[in-house]
Parts: sequence; C-alpha cells; structure tokens
Amino acid sequence: MAEAKASDGGAPTVPSARPRDVPDMIAAAVCVVDEGGAITWSNAYAQRLLGRDAAALAGRDAHDLLHRDQHGQPLARASCRMTEAFLARDARAGSGWFERGDGSLVELAWLVAPCAPADGHADTMVIFTGLDTGPEAPGPSAEPGPTLSELERLALLAETTTQLTSTLDTDEALRRLMRLVVPRVADWAVVDLITELDEVERAFVVHYEDGEFITREELQGPMPPVPENSPMPLSRALRGAASALVTPQTYQGPPDTGVAIEQRRLFEETGMVSAAIAPIRGVRDVLGALTLGRSKDRAPLTGADLSLLDDLTRRTGLALDNARLYQRQRKVAETMQRHLLAQLPTVPGLQLTARYVPAPDDSQVGGDWYDAFTVADATTALVIGDVVGHDLDAAAGMAQVRSMLRAYAWTHHEPPSAIVHRLDASMTHLTGVPTATLVFGKMERNADGTWCLTWTNAGHPPPLLITHDGRADYLTEDHGLLLGTGLAPTRSDATLTLPPRSTLVLYTDGLVESRDRPIDHGLDQLRKHAASLAHRPLAAFTDLLLERAQAGDRRNDDDVAILALRTPEVG
Repeated sequence: MAEAKASDGGAPTVPSARPRDVPDMIAAAVCVVDEGGAITWSNAYAQRLLGRDAAALAGRDAHDLLHRDQHGQPLARASCRMTEAFLARDARAGSGWFERGDGSLVELAWLVAPCAPADGHADTMVIFTGLDTGPEAPGPSAEPGPTLSELERLALLAETTTQLTSTLDTDEALRRLMRLVVPRVADWAVVDLITELDEVERAFVVHYEDGEFITREELQGPMPPVPENSPMPLSRALRGAASALVTPQTYQGPPDTGVAIEQRRLFEETGMVSAAIAPIRGVRDVLGALTLGRSKDRAPLTGADLSLLDDLTRRTGLALDNARLYQRQRKVAETMQRHLLAQLPTVPGLQLTARYVPAPDDSQVGGDWYDAFTVADATTALVIGDVVGHDLDAAAGMAQVRSMLRAYAWTHHEPPSAIVHRLDASMTHLTGVPTATLVFGKMERNADGTWCLTWTNAGHPPPLLITHDGRADYLTEDHGLLLGTGLAPTRSDATLTLPPRSTLVLYTDGLVESRDRPIDHGLDQLRKHAASLAHRPLAAFTDLLLERAQAGDRRNDDDVAILALRTPEVG
C-alpha cells in the first residue's frame, strides 16, 4: 500500500488502498465507494476539494459525511440522487451541496460511474467538479439554492402529510408546516386564517435567519375583512381563487382595500422580493391562505414553486379541516359533560364536593361522570362512573346511562345492587353503550347520628375511606363485573357505618392510572396522599388530592372525576 501525504502537506497518513486501474494522472477529484456507499479511496484532488485528508474520508458513508441541502442541513437519503445512483450502479450526473472538513459548504457537480467488478467487489467511481473549488466556497445564503428536484418535492410532500396529520391542534399543525417550508422552499412563510366568525387573522409570520426561526409578532393579528371584488392576489386567494406569483410592485399602486394596505406593509417590513400566494381550501370552505416569500439573496419563485405550493396547501387544508372538526366535536362534548354533571344536593349533616378535569388537549373527551341526588325513600344516592370511549359518543352514552340510573333509583325502592342489575339488563338495548363501570351507593342516617353507606361496585376502582386520624383503606367488598358483558352476573351489596368526621372518595381511573404507571402504583399513591390530607377542609382536601395525584412525571392521560363526602362529628 502506498503512502499519501495529507492535503495540507503535513505528516503522512495511511489511506485505504487505491483500487486497481484508477490512473493516478486523473486531474479531477475522484472518490471510489463500495456497494454500501462507504468511501474506499480518494485522490489528492478530492481531498483538497473536500477539505479532508484520506484518513478522514476512508470508510465513511459518502452521503452521511458529505451530502447536504442548500441550507447546510443533512439531506434525506431518500432524496439523494447520488446514493440512488450508487445503489442502482448507473452512470448518472447531477449537482448539490457538500460539507467540507471545516464545516463550510461547496456546490459541486458530480458524475457517478460504476467500476468493473474486481476481486468480487462492485465499486463505484464519483468524479466531482467544483463550481467553486476554493476554501471560501459560498454558503447557502450567498447564492440562490437550486430548485427542489422531483424526488425532493415528493419527500417534502410526504413529510408534510405525515407531520400535519399526526396532530389535531391547528396551531401546532401550522407551526410544523412553517418548519417544513422555511428555509427549504422560502425565507418567509405567512398564514392568514378565516375564523369561524368569517373574520381574517394573520396567524403566523415566520422568518428563517442565522439558523433560527423568528416569529414577527408585530405583523400578526386581525386583518381587514375579505373584499368581495378585489382583484389583488391575497384577496382572491382568501375567496378561493387560484394561486399567484407576487412581487412588491403588485401592491405599489393605490390600495383598493384594507387587505392591500396590510400586504404593502408586509412586503416593506419583510424585504421579500418574490412571493407566491395560494388558498388553503377545506372540504367545503376556504380556510385561509399561505404565502411563501424569498429575499433578494435567493432566486425568485417560479411556476414550479407555485405548483409545489398548491400541493402543500391542499394537504394543509385537509389537516386543518380535521383539526377544526375535532375541536368542534370536543367543544360540544365538553359542553355536554359540563351541563350534565350534577349540581350537588344540600344534605343536612353531610358535606359533598366534586371535581371534574377533562383530559389534556391531545386526548379526546371521555365518558367519566359523578352524580349525587336524593331519592324517594329520603336516602342520598352517590354515583361515580365511566362509559368506555373517548369521543362524543362516550359523552352522549354517559348522559343516557346517568339518566337511566337516576330513573331506576327514583322509581324502585331497592338496594343498590338491584338498581344496577336493572341498568345492566337494559343498557345495551336502550343506549348502545358497549361497556361501563360504576360505583352506586346510598347514604342513610342512623338514629345515633352516624351515617351508613350501602353500595355495589360494577368493575370500578374501589372507593377510598379516610378516617379523621389519617387511616385510609379501600372498600373492596362486593366488587362485581362491569356493565355490558351480557353475562347477567349476580350482584350483591356491602354495608358500612362510616366513622364520624371520615371522608369517602369516589373517583375514576384517570386519577390513578396512566400510560407510564400501573394502576396498583397509582392506588397506593392515592391512599398515601389522602391519609396525609385527612385533617384538611373537604374542598381543600379534594383540590390537593387531585393536585398531588397528578404531580411529578405523572401525566393526566384521561378524564378525572372525583366525588368526595365527609360525615359530621357525632355528639
């Protein structure tokens, strides 16, 4: 193996062996890669052009080490035409940006040609021709970047679909869109949205500068209404007309509407010299418009970019439509739940309080509920329940089950187990609810002033009883099957006289269970927290119990409903 000097003329390094039949007299930058795309040999021209000595190149993946987009970011392998040529063993030519050893970028033309197989190895030769081969090769901001290739366009559109459809939050979807198109396609991205009240809001004005995304909040905010007859590009886009290429001169004449005034201000403040505007269309309505703009350091946007913009806005419109539909459904379900959750009765001698916390924004509304009411035999009924599901159907099902339980409890003077048996037998036929869990109990006052609880449990987490001195125990008696199994199980009741000044907590599983913690751990933590808070007033007890159960790395994945009761002191 022959030794080669480093590119700076320093101490010799030992590169990989030169492939046979590669002539030393080639006055061009040459690298050879193996079947996997790893560099096996490079000549002195290539080492000088790429700013790396032979040892720094040998054995490294050519794509990962060198290939970048025009902004210096790693280029997706699926978008790399050079890698595609390696794998296909085709003779192909192209150009692109490559990272030198000092981190600078150089734009090079390349030619890939397969070598004749030798010694069982099918290598490929890459010849680089520098458009600027000096060490001061221009970075991406000094020269206009090349137009996206067809493969890069497809990769961008695929990534846009994946990113936007994986969230149901409108703002998050648009933030992801900004980071996909800026600076890959443009230096500026502007989103104007039409609200459900038919008002226009400039929701995002984002710029990419010095490696950072900068939001221009002073350019965001309410916009004038959409004019009906204005021929100006943004006005037309907000009415759903075709996309258009725009320059600052488009808005230099006398403004015909308030929208034109805002557009002139946008161009003046951003320094955009070229822009493209396209409507964001939903299934039924126009949702807004997307504007992409370039500064003077980049080539103007073209018709090819306009076609790409149309594809982007089409995907954006579908994502925003889905997000708005989800938010509308969630709002309806939350309103339904809020109005159906019971107003707690006033019961002489008993303290009652309840809390309901909806799931976080990235989850849907569930079927959790609590209830407390006085029934015909002068007892106080207590209910905590959870209908399976996390959508509007679950909230509607919860309302049906709750109403049926109230009706059975009022019209039939029976133990809780008999009431729940009636509910179970009719629930599937009358509500369409597949399954549900609940604890149903009745509170009655004894002659000595104490209170007696009779309850039955249909597959629900057990009630927690905390005495005033801090002892906490779960009431696990008579834990039966959940509702909706179709098995018609035998249900029974448990009865307990609650100690004076004790606290009874009914809750749904969202309080004790999460994706990252098993329910047994949650139950143990809830018991400990409840015991430590036994002396607190009931409202403070409930708030602190909810807060501590959700503290730390324990996140609220589901709705949470709590119904808490405290008995009086006797004597």
